[in-house]
Amino acid sequence: MTLLSLIIALLIEQVRPLSVQQLVVGPLRKLAGALVVRFNDGRARNGRIAWVLVVVLATVACAIAFFALWHIHPLLAFLFNIVVLYFTMGFRQESHFFTDIHLALRMGEIDRARALLSEWRGGQYQEASSSEVARLAIEQALIASHRSVFGVAFWFVLLPGASGALMYRLARFFDDEWGSRTDNEFGSFGRFARQAFAVIDWMPARLTAASFSVAGDFEDAVFCWRTQAMLWPDKCSAILIASGAGALGVRLGMPIHISGEIVERPEMGLGDEADADYMQSTVGLVWRALVVCLVMLALLGLAGWVGG
Repeated sequence: MTLLSLIIALLIEQVRPLSVQQLVVGPLRKLAGALVVRFNDGRARNGRIAWVLVVVLATVACAIAFFALWHIHPLLAFLFNIVVLYFTMGFRQESHFFTDIHLALRMGEIDRARALLSEWRGGQYQEASSSEVARLAIEQALIASHRSVFGVAFWFVLLPGASGALMYRLARFFDDEWGSRTDNEFGSFGRFARQAFAVIDWMPARLTAASFSVAGDFEDAVFCWRTQAMLWPDKCSAILIASGAGALGVRLGMPIHISGEIVERPEMGLGDEADADYMQSTVGLVWRALVVCLVMLALLGLAGWVGG
């Protein structure tokens, strides 16, 4: 049931992408704003309370709903899992940016590619070269594929019903919404959201990096993971970018032009400069890595069935 739920949710999401901003991010942002008004006094303690009230309680409620539906009929629980996965995965809204940037670079429309990258990542990239645009798009795609698919799938498998998928999606949202804020007015309210997501994402990120390694050049992926990931400030993103770059045989990281400045970054990966061809290879890598994960899940299910 777990494997089939994942496959069906992925297929539905590819055929009929969810309007994430309207149906997921918008309501969550309103809830997050209301919690900030109610709880934020600048201290981390109240941020922890607000996070627990939403993430933990929603996760428990989702698990209870799954077991209640299972008790009524397993088919209802199965459908419930598919619906929750459909609302928590949402890779398509990320991938369409990648696809459009790839097409713009293929057509030589560098200004359009820069504008799409700005819309996707934030910041301004008017001075970025085509190689920089491709490099940043590949980095974003590797991270987005993990956070929108692999991380959600990991916790979906680990916790009962779809409660794990919901927990991961909510934790990711509050990390983005609260954890990244450093302004004095907000204070330390978002510290716990950032720390909690780092813990929740620790194992899934490493399993995704391992999947990239198996799906691509294993030796180079492991080498880059071991020797380069430590140089990047965000450790979870670092191992995804390093392993993905090594698996693809492309150089990522490195200095970039953003918002009128040159931002120095360490080099990640080995091989050639990024371009539109490597963007196409990235799509193949992500899908192969997903197949690896699904096959492993199928083997685990088969082993459990035979053992039972």
